[in-house]
Amino acid sequence: MLEADPAPFSARAATILGISRASKAAHQRLAHAESWLRFAVPAMLAAFLVCLAAVTALQLSGHREEVVGDARRDIDLVARLMAGTLPAALAQLTGQASGQVTSQVTGAAPTEAPVQAALLRERLVRLLPPGGLPAGRSVLLIGPDDAILAAVPEQTGLPRSFTELVGEVQVLGIMGERAGVLPVVLGSGERALATVRGVPGGAGIAQVAVVQTLDSVTALWAGRARIAAVLVGAVTLVVVCIGLAYALQADRARAVDRVCEQVRQRLDTALSRGRCGLWDWDIPRGRIYWSDSMYQLLGYGREQEFLSFGDVNALVHPDDTDLYGLARQLAARDATVDHEFRIRAAGGEWVWLKARAEIVQDLEDNGRHLVGIVIDISEQRRLAESTATADMRLRDAVEAVSEAFVLWDAQNRLVLCNSKFRRLHALTADEAQPGRRYDAIMGRAALPTVRREIPAGEFPEAGARTFEAELADGRWLQISERRTKDGGYVSVGTDITALKRHQERLVESERQLIATIADLKRSRRTLEIQTQQLADLAERYLDQKAQAESANRSKSEFLANMSHELRTPLNAILGFAEVMESEVFGSLGSEKYREYCRDIRSSGHYLLSVIDDILDMSRIDARRVKLVKQPVAVSEALERALKLIAEPARTKGLTVSIEMSADTLVMADERALHQILVNLLQNAVKFTPEAGRVAVRTRRAIDAVHIFVEDSGIGIPKAALPKLGYPFEQVETNFARSYKGSGLGLAIARSLAELHGGGLRIRSEEGTGTIVLVRLPRPGLTLAAQTDAADLHA
Repeated sequence: MLEADPAPFSARAATILGISRASKAAHQRLAHAESWLRFAVPAMLAAFLVCLAAVTALQLSGHREEVVGDARRDIDLVARLMAGTLPAALAQLTGQASGQVTSQVTGAAPTEAPVQAALLRERLVRLLPPGGLPAGRSVLLIGPDDAILAAVPEQTGLPRSFTELVGEVQVLGIMGERAGVLPVVLGSGERALATVRGVPGGAGIAQVAVVQTLDSVTALWAGRARIAAVLVGAVTLVVVCIGLAYALQADRARAVDRVCEQVRQRLDTALSRGRCGLWDWDIPRGRIYWSDSMYQLLGYGREQEFLSFGDVNALVHPDDTDLYGLARQLAARDATVDHEFRIRAAGGEWVWLKARAEIVQDLEDNGRHLVGIVIDISEQRRLAESTATADMRLRDAVEAVSEAFVLWDAQNRLVLCNSKFRRLHALTADEAQPGRRYDAIMGRAALPTVRREIPAGEFPEAGARTFEAELADGRWLQISERRTKDGGYVSVGTDITALKRHQERLVESERQLIATIADLKRSRRTLEIQTQQLADLAERYLDQKAQAESANRSKSEFLANMSHELRTPLNAILGFAEVMESEVFGSLGSEKYREYCRDIRSSGHYLLSVIDDILDMSRIDARRVKLVKQPVAVSEALERALKLIAEPARTKGLTVSIEMSADTLVMADERALHQILVNLLQNAVKFTPEAGRVAVRTRRAIDAVHIFVEDSGIGIPKAALPKLGYPFEQVETNFARSYKGSGLGLAIARSLAELHGGGLRIRSEEGTGTIVLVRLPRPGLTLAAQTDAADLHA
């Protein structure tokens, strides 16, 4: 990775992604104005309706006052006109003086009164100006006694007196013509406008009255008021509908905004949890939109809606991609993008991203947009580098092994081999390429000749075998093959040429010794010479035996070193498998990957337990085990051991019983005693079927403590009992083939017991069960006493 000075970069990042405070303030003002308008517009519409209603009401009220005022003036003019012209008209009608006419009118006979009233009405009609008698208006002639002499137009049911017509208590009746035009209430309850005028020289007519109902005066105004009310109502309805539509649209817009915000938040949450970011690259305009998760991924804050093309290109690592070149390619043709690159984060570090996008045509402006997501693959990159490093270390370790090593997968394809294997079979590096099938590789190889297959121990491992083979050049190999959990197998070839030659020399020495003894019997004279030769041969025999024991110790040391070398990469594999299974750095995607991780962990733990057993056995064989003997309570050691087998025993429904004294002590190493008890109890639980029984009891002897582990398991054949307790020995039965294990449990228990000066014995019967006796010395015994006791019980 490239390193850069963080201070200049921080300044550049601030410049590229710096906040536009004016733009942000404008956006806040716009949002505030929008919120204000949501309440202001309905208020303005309501104020408009109130003002419209008030103006219309004022206008109609003024118009009504104007209509009533015009009617009053018209009524007053008609009354004045009639009062001024009526005497002359009456004089022409009768051809007499005013007094005579009056006497004639007032003193006329009843039969003549209608005739006179009709004449008066006819004369009044002629005196009225055009339009002076609209609907609802009446002109009345009133006599001196307040009687109504005539009325125009003629009315039926008219009261006899004017007071009865306009009401008994009226200002108009009191003040007369001085009252002017006044509103009155007629005897029928109807409101009206009325005025009276005196007739000078009235010839029996005292007053002329003009009465017009208020409804007839305001009839035209009422029609116009109804039209105005309809118009105001229509406008109100339209404005209310507009206001409701605005409110509904505003609510719908707010709901849509909330939904969009929820969708955006959910999308950003999903992208953030997935360490992803959304890109929208407007290619023609040269601007790029980042989602909030993209800013969070890189540690920036959103300062503006869009980033310029050049600003983003400045953040990209120059060795990974060039956005200008990518833009030219996308402009030339439609294409998709699937590219990995690095980009600078806010802290100055480089973040690996994988972009997946494609060209999308904008329907509004017909522009081209590159839309897609970017995924943070920094952890995957680091994990890939760590995996490559671990793989390289594993290959180096395999190459450093002094034995021929080869690993095949379940499809018989080569996974890994070292140079010793290639030299052993005369293969070139090209011929032994990983991934090639077994037939294609071994068909060209020089295969060794199998001379002897080494039988398995008491507890043989399924799919495993060990055999000796002789090479064409005379060398000998001991080849061990084991099946792996995935169906493949691993093969390790150890050069045992020196050991075979030692064995041959031993056989030859024995043959020479036998011949020498025969020669001694045939010739007494050569006795001294043969005796000397025998001593020499015995000395050589001891040397060869010492060399053989040394070779055996070398083998144990090699197994111990090999176990240490395998544990380091195996721990790394287990750790990475656990990290991948728990998805610490991101989702694996497929459920199969998690299943593979669990299989890797299960196989790794099993292989680690086998390596631990081999390591313990090799330490014991190499005499590297140092015991710290001290008085140990058997009950406490057994309690710790039972905790380890409690869960398997509970799963199989086994009954575990204990019979011992709490004060039983043994002189032993606490850790070694724990391992002995754990190995024996695990074997008992493993080979005991469901609903079986496991019992532990102790018995005190004179100089030792006997610990019995009894089970009701499948039992062991008598022929296999002598092999039990030795490394890698297992019992081959139809029942035991379903059980896995290295076959070292009893061997380790026996060896540790013997190192304490004790021993281990087994008694078993097929189908009934097995009893294992462990004898350990009691505290207070001397080393000599322990040794004598061991010999005695042996």
